[in-house]
Amino acid sequence: MSRVFGQVVAAALVVLTVVAVGGLYASRKVAERQAVNDAGQTTDLLAESAVQPALEDALLTGSAASLARLDVAVRTRVLGHAVVRVKIWTPQGRILYSDESRIVGSTFPLGDEEQSVLTERTTHAEISDLTRPENRFERGSGPLLEVYRPVWTPSGQPLLFETYLPYDAVVTRTGQLWRGFAGITVSSLLLLIALMLPILWRLLDRVKSAQDQRVALLEHAVDASTDERRRIAATLHDGVVQELAAASFAVAGAAERAAADGQHALADLLRGAASAVRGTIGGLRSLLVDIYPPSLRTAGLGAALTDLAGTVRSRDIDCRLDLPDAGGTGLDEDGDRLVYRVAQESLRNAAKHASATRVDMALAVSEESVVLTVTDNGLGFDAEAMLRRPPEGHLGLRVMTDLARTSGALLEVASAPGAGTSWRLVVPRP
Repeated sequence: MSRVFGQVVAAALVVLTVVAVGGLYASRKVAERQAVNDAGQTTDLLAESAVQPALEDALLTGSAASLARLDVAVRTRVLGHAVVRVKIWTPQGRILYSDESRIVGSTFPLGDEEQSVLTERTTHAEISDLTRPENRFERGSGPLLEVYRPVWTPSGQPLLFETYLPYDAVVTRTGQLWRGFAGITVSSLLLLIALMLPILWRLLDRVKSAQDQRVALLEHAVDASTDERRRIAATLHDGVVQELAAASFAVAGAAERAAADGQHALADLLRGAASAVRGTIGGLRSLLVDIYPPSLRTAGLGAALTDLAGTVRSRDIDCRLDLPDAGGTGLDEDGDRLVYRVAQESLRNAAKHASATRVDMALAVSEESVVLTVTDNGLGFDAEAMLRRPPEGHLGLRVMTDLARTSGALLEVASAPGAGTSWRLVVPRP
């Protein structure tokens, strides 16, 4: 449950990070748009109040006096903290004036936006492209906002008035917007997470309770199955097997009497019947071992696995055992029963479903654990698909997996179509 809780908290942190990054990006875009609008308004105000009155027609012919008077007006009333560069262009792309004198008189082709400003008499603002050749003297000033609009000489000749403003306004506005956005959004998300955590904790507690109930029901079902197997085995052993054994002795005795009386045909017939009854008894005893091994509690796990291997050998399957030489497993009764049940299910699958001709079963005991390995040369199967959706008659695999997990053991199965099957059960020793 704590792992799921941690995953939810981690996911919430990821959401907060995504929201923060997205908010920062959105704040920057909004700040750029507002800064561009502010720059356009500032340029309109400067054009109407400072530049337009200082323009003279003589500026078009390159008059030094007109250029000097315009330069004084620009430097005293326009340039400053808000404006770092001013340019005035002709419609043909020649720079009539700039506070950077080295570029005055140069000609650069005007773009479509600059031409549309002159014809439509509008103001346009954007982030300046400092890679353009006409902006080579502004490249050391960092990012700039570029605004241009038309102005007119006294005779009505249109010119393009261009200003460059620092990008600092965008950065400042971005911080203001981000702080306002973060204060509301992040606090709302944190409050939402704080409200969700108790609900999530309660849901996880209910899931854990349901899982505990499922485990209890599974253990109860396994115990009930074991008790029922024990009862059936006891009933068969004390009833049918004993009666068949008595019948075998009686038929065998009758066969001997018939042979003594010279009735050899009848004696052979009775001997055949006695042999058939003994074979039936042997089959029933193998079935009893398969249903419930009496040797598991009395003689130990090794003897029970040996009896279990004998039932497999009776089906013409070569079952080879590798058991510890002496000593027990060190497991409690539930642990020995788990090992036996997994071995039983593995051998049953090998005989019933896998059509195996050989099975190798090994039991290894160490200080930390008991490891059971069962490998067959059968048909194999898709283990992942079998666990996910077992077909009818193959529920034992899922039951054994769940039983091992709830008992604190590890059950692994490796198989592939045509490659046989290998089971490995690891049960920790107490």
